[in-house]
Amino acid sequence: MFDVQKIRADFPILSREVNGKPLVYFDNGASAQKPQVVIDAISNAYAHEYANVHRGLHTLSNIATDNYEAVRAKIANFLNASDEEEIVFNSGTTEGINMVAYGWAMAHLREGDEVILSVMEHHANIVPWHFLRERMGVVIKWVDTDSTGALDPARVIDAITPRTKLVAITHMSNVLGTVVDVKTICAEARSRGICTVIDGSQAAVHMPVDVQDMGCDFYAITGHKLYGPSGSGAIFCRRERMEEMRPFIGGGDMIREVTKDTVTYNDPPMKFEAGTPGIVQMIGLGVAIDYMQGIGMQAIKAHEDDLRDYAVQKLGGLNWVQVQGTTPTKGAIFSFTIDGAAHAHDISTILDKRGVAVRAGQHCCGPLMAHIGINATCRASMGVYNTKSEIDTWIDALELAHDLFA
Repeated sequence: MFDVQKIRADFPILSREVNGKPLVYFDNGASAQKPQVVIDAISNAYAHEYANVHRGLHTLSNIATDNYEAVRAKIANFLNASDEEEIVFNSGTTEGINMVAYGWAMAHLREGDEVILSVMEHHANIVPWHFLRERMGVVIKWVDTDSTGALDPARVIDAITPRTKLVAITHMSNVLGTVVDVKTICAEARSRGICTVIDGSQAAVHMPVDVQDMGCDFYAITGHKLYGPSGSGAIFCRRERMEEMRPFIGGGDMIREVTKDTVTYNDPPMKFEAGTPGIVQMIGLGVAIDYMQGIGMQAIKAHEDDLRDYAVQKLGGLNWVQVQGTTPTKGAIFSFTIDGAAHAHDISTILDKRGVAVRAGQHCCGPLMAHIGINATCRASMGVYNTKSEIDTWIDALELAHDLFA
């Protein structure tokens, strides 16, 4: 059975106070806290088992390599990839999407070709395509959400033309919490030979992910949102697409042989993993994935859906709070403003005085903010260890902020 108090005991930071109040950590959309097992794994790797990976013939290098490479199979299982060699390690989603832009798209798109994005995309899934727009004349086409923040797959499909070569869509909005029917989008795109890139940064931590069922070409995840270390992440690359890619970064490990006149590359996924990697970070991510799967992704989703529904109910009694994104199947992410109140940064500061940690600003989603006509919001984003009583504390802090600024 899901025992949130037992889970909370696994995260040492949750026992601390902030400004004399128990910490209520609602900034999981930016970065999640780490369980003790992850912290211990990182400490142990540095203290007792650290060495560089691959090619070393000594004991410590063999241990580090085995522990590091074991994470590839864990991530493949986590995403239900058909083969662990379809998993490329990186520092997180930003690097993963840039790898697709430089390694696949620059080799396959030409001036006038189209990339379709939703207006909800994080800057990590926008700026790489702007690079192609600036440098190659690629055209970016935008698809809007409706008034509830939902994205109808038909809108994305209707935007496809003969010049469309790539569709890059978030699985879950980091601002609105909207969950996108990426399976329908990927199926249509694949039937037309169009490449699909899915930003899974938010979704992968909140729900089960099955890339085979989804039918995407690329699916990016980032470790620090998955209760793992920062600087860790991976991208699923469908084998057919991987074979079409050229290397993104050059250096050690991604080569077979280098001479004065030639270079031959290693087989994928090593072909795309140049230089000394984040060895300990990836080992920590593997432990974080073990931890999540030990709880069960369906159980995590059910718990967070319950938190979402409770928060919706509590917010419903505050007619002066405006929430962006109201689809009933959204994740437990609430971006909000207060009528007549000061800037989101001021609201966030008041909440912090009550120990409630939320994010304030544009959340790396400039086009979305322009679309909904708001300069900034506060965002409360919940995770596996959050509780209904913490939501009550957040609501009380919101009422204080409203009283101060009204």
